[in-house]
Formats: sequence, C-alpha cells, structure tokens
Amino acid sequence: MNIINLTPHSIVLDVDGVQTTFPTSGIVARVSQVTVGTGMFIAGAEISTSTFGAVEMPATIDGTMFIVSAMVLTALGNSRLDVIAPKTDATAIRNEAGHIVAVKGWLQ
Repeated sequence: MNIINLTPHSIVLDVDGVQTTFPTSGIVARVSQVTVGTGMFIAGAEISTSTFGAVEMPATIDGTMFIVSAMVLTALGNSRLDVIAPKTDATAIRNEAGHIVAVKGWLQ
C-alpha cells in the first residue's frame, strides 16, 4: 500500500519500537475556514467564530492512503475511507519538552 503524507511535517510511526518515517509530500490537505468577528471583546481582543467548509486534497488513488491532520479527518467525516490521521493521544511518544516525536497508531 502507498501512503502519502498530506501534513506539513514528517510523521513517525512507532510499532513495537520499530519506527517508520512518512516524510511530507509537499502537498498539504486543508480545510477552508471563514472567521467572523462577534463584536465582543475579552482583554482587548475580539472574540471570533469560525465555520469550516470544504477540504482541499487530492482525489482518491487506488491502493493509496493519505495521512491528514485530525482537523481534516474530522471535516471529511465518513466521506472518504482513504484517509488516516496520527493518533496523538496519551500513547504518543513525547520528548522532554512534551512535543510528539512519534505516534503508536492511526485514527480513521
């Protein structure tokens, strides 16, 4: 199976200590977003609301899975079965600063 990473950074998968890196493809899947100010302010900054819309990403390719962000995965709902997102829950491997350096699995 071909796996294409549509996130802006490499993803490292760790399965039983064996790590596989999926480098970024140079194409980033995005969700369109419209942000509107509410006219209300907290501590001098305006509160806004966002509406998310269409996902911009390549069409389905037979035998290929696409790695996308959790936001893209959520926006797609169940409309595509060829997308996965890194599982960034408590099972993820983090460095001393708390940044994720590898994931143990995928979300679909």
